[in-house]
Amino acid sequence: MSGETADLARARSLYDRVAVETAGIVIHRYSTSFGLASRLLSPSVRRHVDNIYALVRLADEVVDGVAASASLQAPEIARLLDTLEKETLDAIAVGYSTNLVVHAFALTAREVSFGAELVSPFYASMRADLTETEHTPESFTEYVYGSAEVVGLMCLCAFLEGHTIPDDRRTTLVDGARHLGAAFQKINFLRDLSADFAGLGRSYFPGVNVSTFGETAKRDILDDIDNDLRIARASLPLLPASSRRAVALAQGLFGELTRRLRQTPAAVLAETRIRVPNPVKLRIAASAAAGRLPREFPPASPLSPRTAEETR
Repeated sequence: MSGETADLARARSLYDRVAVETAGIVIHRYSTSFGLASRLLSPSVRRHVDNIYALVRLADEVVDGVAASASLQAPEIARLLDTLEKETLDAIAVGYSTNLVVHAFALTAREVSFGAELVSPFYASMRADLTETEHTPESFTEYVYGSAEVVGLMCLCAFLEGHTIPDDRRTTLVDGARHLGAAFQKINFLRDLSADFAGLGRSYFPGVNVSTFGETAKRDILDDIDNDLRIARASLPLLPASSRRAVALAQGLFGELTRRLRQTPAAVLAETRIRVPNPVKLRIAASAAAGRLPREFPPASPLSPRTAEETR
């Protein structure tokens, strides 16, 4: 290798490392729950999952975060999102971006073999948030696929890198990844019901009116989420050991949040954001780290007034 070639290789290696480090900072600053789960991944898998979620967060900030706080209007935000999608697809094609988060994402996409088939539906759902305030059953299904299920499939590509998986097992894992992504998204929609409606003017669940949200609608949504989590749990033992505990933790955290949502009155959910207290998160994390996989969650007992206050 000539001196010039060696210098270029070192420069590329440094740029790649800085991009990956940047992606890690982005996601760990934005999500404590994600930070807990990712620590249980093997280092190589953690790098890929951090890279994926950093881009997801970046796109979300364009749609609902910093771009709006800069007083940009919807057409300008749409233009920024279009530019980000093009940068992402171009980076996957050539292996380079001037945007460090996009560059890190492209490194992962190229290494674990996914591309526009997952990236384009993701951006389509992000773009829908700029124009859609209510959903039909069909548009809701499409939105959840693009905003969440494809992210689960991207992560699954990272989990399975370097592993030879029989077709029947892969089919089960793909089904589990999609249902887990869908569950996470629906749980977030239900938890953020009030904020999405009051702050963003959105009502994601088809036919659900936040101002008249009642117990029947809450039960139906949670029954659907429980079914998603059940299907996802069935695929968990098939995952490689390098990712199984982290996914178990994520399922445990969202399962606990689902329990709390189920035993919180619908009228409260329409006004308050429910959360899992940090001590409970740490208990679930310890269980996952010990290799205990999540089981069916029994109905939660009623919260005491003090515990109810902790969920706010």
